[in-house]
Amino acid sequence: MGCLTARPDGVERRSGHETLVVRAWGRGIRVVAGLHEIPQGPPAALLDREGSPTVEVTIDTDTARFVHAGVEVTVTGAGEVSFARPGAEEPFLAEQAAHFWWPGARLFAATGNGYHRVEQRFAAADGERFYGLGQHTHGMFDQKTAVVDLVQRNGEVTIPFLLSSRGYGFLWNSPAVGRVELAGNGTRWVADSARLIDYWVTAGTPAEILSSYADATGRAPTFPAWASGFWQSKLRYRTQDELMTVAREYRRRGLPLSVIVCDFFHGPHIGDFRLDPAEWPDPRGMVEELAAMGVRLMMSVWPSVTAVSVNFNEMLERGYFVRNERGVEVGVLSRDKGVENRTYMQFYDPTNPAARAYVWEQVKRGYHDHGVRVFWLDASEPEMRPAAPDNLLYHAGPGQEVGNLYPRENARMIWEGMQEVGDEEILTLNRSAWAGSQRYGAAVWSGDIRADWDSLAQQVRAGLSMAVSGIPWWTTDIGGFHGGDPDSPEFRELMARWFQFGVFCPITRLHGDREPRMAPGPDMTGGPNEVWSFGPEVYEILSRQLSLRESLRPYIHREMANVSSTGVPLMRPLFVDYPDDPAAWDVADAYLFGPDLLVAPVLGPGVRERAVYLPAGADWRDVATGRTHPGGTTVTVPAPLRRIPVFAREGAADTGAAWQEVAA
Repeated sequence: MGCLTARPDGVERRSGHETLVVRAWGRGIRVVAGLHEIPQGPPAALLDREGSPTVEVTIDTDTARFVHAGVEVTVTGAGEVSFARPGAEEPFLAEQAAHFWWPGARLFAATGNGYHRVEQRFAAADGERFYGLGQHTHGMFDQKTAVVDLVQRNGEVTIPFLLSSRGYGFLWNSPAVGRVELAGNGTRWVADSARLIDYWVTAGTPAEILSSYADATGRAPTFPAWASGFWQSKLRYRTQDELMTVAREYRRRGLPLSVIVCDFFHGPHIGDFRLDPAEWPDPRGMVEELAAMGVRLMMSVWPSVTAVSVNFNEMLERGYFVRNERGVEVGVLSRDKGVENRTYMQFYDPTNPAARAYVWEQVKRGYHDHGVRVFWLDASEPEMRPAAPDNLLYHAGPGQEVGNLYPRENARMIWEGMQEVGDEEILTLNRSAWAGSQRYGAAVWSGDIRADWDSLAQQVRAGLSMAVSGIPWWTTDIGGFHGGDPDSPEFRELMARWFQFGVFCPITRLHGDREPRMAPGPDMTGGPNEVWSFGPEVYEILSRQLSLRESLRPYIHREMANVSSTGVPLMRPLFVDYPDDPAAWDVADAYLFGPDLLVAPVLGPGVRERAVYLPAGADWRDVATGRTHPGGTTVTVPAPLRRIPVFAREGAADTGAAWQEVAA
């Protein structure tokens, strides 16, 4: 049995070579364990705190206990930690040994040089459901029974936070590559190579859990006023003339437009971080004309630099690239302008403050000085093929120990740079994220997804999972990314339904690589992807949906202000507001958009009505018909192609024009 010692903020246990510290941390409990002494870990999710809350610890024989933030914590002499509500007979979460002899609830298996493959095990509970973990293409909403790799990939956003139906939230406070197994016989968190175990637990209602988690990892800043409008994008506008022609056509048609996007391959070379004057001759004039229309230019910024870039040699000499532990210093091979065959491409290291400052200086000179204030941080996993994290070395540590940090620190590069020059409205669009990305103004989209009905259905679950994971600014490629024929009746129906869903996302953004597609390279572009590209019937539908989004913007900003102050996301599962309704925990195809609206997207072809579950605890008014239905019931309502079912919580403030647009 180990030696238990009281601390002002919790309990310390030493046994053999293991040191375990369990302490109050914010509105939760932090558990840290290491061999010998607890080492200084890598940058992680929890914000630094100047002091810890004090608690009253009691130690009886071989058990220590204290209460903090509504949680009673028990640490046994054997080193197992459990969490319960004060007075409860059973814990809601308990560490569990893998075997009565060895190993215990924790495992440190040496991988060399002071690093270990670490495991942390917990007991399984009958009927428990898990939500969150970021965004994954397995399509599951309830993550129970899933085995999920903790690694960043295109469309796979790793955020190691879970919200349990048993009333607690759990953060695996490690950016290491690994996995989590949510099995019927126990839960196991694994880091492939790390120096310590570090996790954090909080308890309460779902809304309280999300608020405490936001306190611990950072709240999202104020949502920019321009960001709630419509964003137009495609792969890709190749020249200034192409892009401006589209923007002018939106204006000519009287269609609302807030953002238009300049995608990749716009510079002389990848990593130059500036526009190619042969294709974009007047950046300042372009930005100023767009601004006069009320439109912002969003610029795509990749974290990669090819060997022909003007910045490559200097960055190489200064050590600003992610280093390989073995072999040739290269991330991937890539096509670039003026290069007949592929060339070497490396990725800058955003965990290095000097590298962040250098890249921001290039971004500032190449874009910001011309008036650009909105940036799209694409391929920020980063997109290495193969990823091979065991062969990477970052400024913050070995790739296996810190690899999941990359997208968060990349967003930090823009956040710090724009703050330094006095910009107040900061939002970046990111293809990946990690815990805490929200505090750097990171919006996330769901990556390069398929243009089909199954993918649309997955997007609803992906958006809700991201919301539960602490990322409140989220969007999707409306219509999907890979393919979609604008002349196809089947795709046109999908586009109408996807756009209706997109209107009720935190960000409404049209993007995709439409048919006819081209091979990847500097000359590539896809087919048309503007709201008038899909035939007159769909154009009329999308035009009405744009009017609806405009009418919703005051409501969206009101609720986004609450997101910043409380941490509770705008787009959220029904159970966040109605946790006492058991049926609300099962709904994965509808969601709340703020407290007043329930949205039920149509997710299949040819569907013209759908069943909608209305959570108990409120009455719900069908905005289209005006009919009120009691909560706790399932209703079947019309869903004509021109609209999707939307319900207003009875007693909520009527927003007039917005409700009329929904009903149209």
